Amino acid sequence: MVKEISSPFKDKNYDLIHALQMSLEHVYRIQTYISDAEERGDKELAAWFRKIQENNRKSSEQGKQILIDRLQHENG
Repeated sequence: MVKEISSPFKDKNYDLIHALQMSLEHVYRIQTYISDAEERGDKELAAWFRKIQENNRKSSEQGKQILIDRLQHENG
């Protein structure tokens, strides 16, 4: 049986902020993988990493907009 992990904080935006942080970190880290693949001449792998990076970039932008909207609604 797998124990379900719950957020350490009950703040409704905690999961959103944490997921956004992880997505932005992946955009940064994957750049290293792209560079490594290119140095080895592996264009296929570099292209695949770029796709992952772009997906994370899009998700990050969506997450930032959701967070902005929520914070404006709460404060406004």
